[in-house]
Amino acid sequence: MTRKKTVAFGELLLRLRAPGHERLLQSPVLEATFGGGEANVAISLAQFGLDSHFVTRLPANEIGDAAVRALRAEGVDVDAVQRGGRRVGIYFTETGASQRASLVIYDRAHSALSELQPADVPWSEVLRGADWFHTTGITPALGPGPAECTRSALVSAREAGATVSVDLNYRRRLWTEEDARRILRPLMGHVQLLIANEEHLQTILGVPIAGTDTEGRPEPEAYRAAAERVVAEHGVKWVAITLRESISASENGWTALFYDGPSKTLHRAQRYVVRLVDRIGGGDAFAAGLIFALLDGQSPEGALRFAVAAGALKQTIPGDFNRVSVAEVQRLVAGDESGRVQR
Repeated sequence: MTRKKTVAFGELLLRLRAPGHERLLQSPVLEATFGGGEANVAISLAQFGLDSHFVTRLPANEIGDAAVRALRAEGVDVDAVQRGGRRVGIYFTETGASQRASLVIYDRAHSALSELQPADVPWSEVLRGADWFHTTGITPALGPGPAECTRSALVSAREAGATVSVDLNYRRRLWTEEDARRILRPLMGHVQLLIANEEHLQTILGVPIAGTDTEGRPEPEAYRAAAERVVAEHGVKWVAITLRESISASENGWTALFYDGPSKTLHRAQRYVVRLVDRIGGGDAFAAGLIFALLDGQSPEGALRFAVAAGALKQTIPGDFNRVSVAEVQRLVAGDESGRVQR
């Protein structure tokens, strides 16, 4: 395929993780890496061979420099990274096991990105020649400046002719449901691919998912009705719904649905049972898989299968970033789930 240009916008965070399955500060050690929903997508797209650009704001200090190096090392273009502010946002995490859930604690107040203003990013220049623009519902939660920057970016992306995707990614620890609905709903008119889970559709967009099977799970037709309503009310072209079955903190069922508005067709992907190494970033890998496959000209069904496989593989890798190739994802899509050593 022609090397497509993608642009993602959001906050790159310093990730501080308790070792192994320890509780936070059980021992006086924290593993320091970087991550963040939108950055994870940009990095995955770079791994897939696309011309991936990332827009964020980082302080002009040693930690900010290290964050930029981390992006560059993964093949992401950092020319549009803004420098300013005094701190990098942080999130702390511990990995759960069995019946003990994983935990994330944010420390993002007054971060460099949270102080970003709309005039700080020359969107028309950044998005020139872009084929795809991606962001999430996390960035507008960081403050009025980032919220307005997100709106400006979406408008500019459509004007530039780029396809626009948004992962709702509602985070209760960052803002209220009322604020999220007030800010995010008006943005949907600029979106062509909406990614969400069933909770986000109901909580943020007010789209109920009725009707359950004998185990209490919504029937496929209930998801179809919800996706059709999103398309009708917001003008979205595609709706992707991730479905995670939390068997325990160590094992999840993982699949997704994709509603293609133009053909009015609901596609359902293969289901994987994933023994979790690190579930953080699984949804971001799914989003990147969809973006790559759709840009590659794959059918909605093929794109969905590729995305679900990419998300499954990410959850077997420590850290935020999905360090897998297109060929590795394709092997899993083709049915190679054995995990046998590749020699």
